[in-house]
Amino acid sequence: MPISAGDKIPDVTLKTNGPDGPEDISTGELFAGKRVVLFGVPGAFTPGCSNTHMPGFVINADKVLEKADTLACMAVNDAFVMRAWQKDQNAEAILMLADGNAELTRALGMEKDASGACMGTRSLRFALIAEDGVVTYVGIDTERGVVDKSSVDTVLAQLPG
Repeated sequence: MPISAGDKIPDVTLKTNGPDGPEDISTGELFAGKRVVLFGVPGAFTPGCSNTHMPGFVINADKVLEKADTLACMAVNDAFVMRAWQKDQNAEAILMLADGNAELTRALGMEKDASGACMGTRSLRFALIAEDGVVTYVGIDTERGVVDKSSVDTVLAQLPG
């Protein structure tokens, strides 16, 4: 069952790319005392993610960051792929989170079986807003190619102030 408003973000260790390569980052630390917008994608460099979902957040990152402390993107990919995708998308304002073993994806209830496309376990397309680690909004898009409930426009409409 997917995480919902009022639930606490599980404490899981992910990877992000630092100046010297991959570094651990805990969700407990990332979400503590902050308003965080997290969006999850089925995969870096995939068509819907690269052509529709990520560009909206890149173009509107400043608007999101006026209302949130952190804007982060997560995928079931490794930190090297996430860094390459960040560069490819000009997404330097977005914290890229690698959930290579799908641990956070599973803990959030956002996993999907993409083994039919030889992609294994992946994340559903989603966006959430959390205040001090507690979810205030979650939007999940389950229809292939549709970016609606997890779009930057929807997230901006849900952000207070």
